[in-house]
Amino acid sequence: MGNRVVREDFEWVYTDQPHADRRKEILAKYPEIKSLMGPDHRLKWIVCTMVAVQFLAFYLVKDLSWKWVLFWTYAFGSCINHSMTLAIHEISHNTAFGNIRAKWNRWFAIFANLPIGLPYSASFKRYHLDHHRYLGGDGVDVDIPTEFEGWFFCTRVRKLIWIMFQPLFYAVRPLYINPKPISHLEVVNTAIQLAFNAVLYWFWGAKPLVYMMMGSLLGMGLHPISGHFIAEHYMFLKGHETYSYYGSLNLLTFNVGYHNEHHDFPSIPGRRLPMTRITKRLHSLKYGERLTSRLTLTEDMSTMQLIVHT
Repeated sequence: MGNRVVREDFEWVYTDQPHADRRKEILAKYPEIKSLMGPDHRLKWIVCTMVAVQFLAFYLVKDLSWKWVLFWTYAFGSCINHSMTLAIHEISHNTAFGNIRAKWNRWFAIFANLPIGLPYSASFKRYHLDHHRYLGGDGVDVDIPTEFEGWFFCTRVRKLIWIMFQPLFYAVRPLYINPKPISHLEVVNTAIQLAFNAVLYWFWGAKPLVYMMMGSLLGMGLHPISGHFIAEHYMFLKGHETYSYYGSLNLLTFNVGYHNEHHDFPSIPGRRLPMTRITKRLHSLKYGERLTSRLTLTEDMSTMQLIVHT
């Protein structure tokens, strides 16, 4: 359990992040993909339903014994709250109301933030865009673990601790790597969230508050649904820093597993990301082309599926 990993450093590369160039090449070959861009009009209704479900759960858990509160927190609340964080991820790309109503997306993200308990939607937007622009950039991309994390959490036991408290590292890391001045919207986000938490406690007591807060921490930590945090940018193959997962958990995570596709086309809503593969295959059949992979990655490896040349 205490064995150290053999590798003791990150994989350092000195080239631009690949997705911008890949986007140009793919669109030049398959311009039909542009039709998939734009807002997902179903997203706002899905998010409203999820918020309503959690509000109902707050009411139902207030009279349960603590053991059942903790059980339903991990079995149900953590799944919903994790899914809600990925809804906020979707909204951060303006996929709820489109780019022409950017402010509507910001306020809607604050609304989606309510059942999570921790005010983070406004800050997430600011840092997540850096993750797309400067993927893996040292001192800029706060989604990548720090040098200390890579050095210290190098045994199985320490890695387990890191996974359990991953939400805390995710929250503190930006303050260490790339602190930014607090924006007005972040203050508003915090004030609204704290007011909501206080009202929830006032009317229904501590149990809904524990269900909400612990659901977020557990759902983002040691939970099966959290595997994508590691898989998204783990270098399974040398030189390929983004990884896609096409399994059933995408049904709960707004297709965040289609991560290569998402980084290639961040303006395509998660619901339509699987269609990028279908569009290319239909294009192939239409013109009788034999598809090959520029990245020499096969479908059996469940990695990059957007083929960029023939």
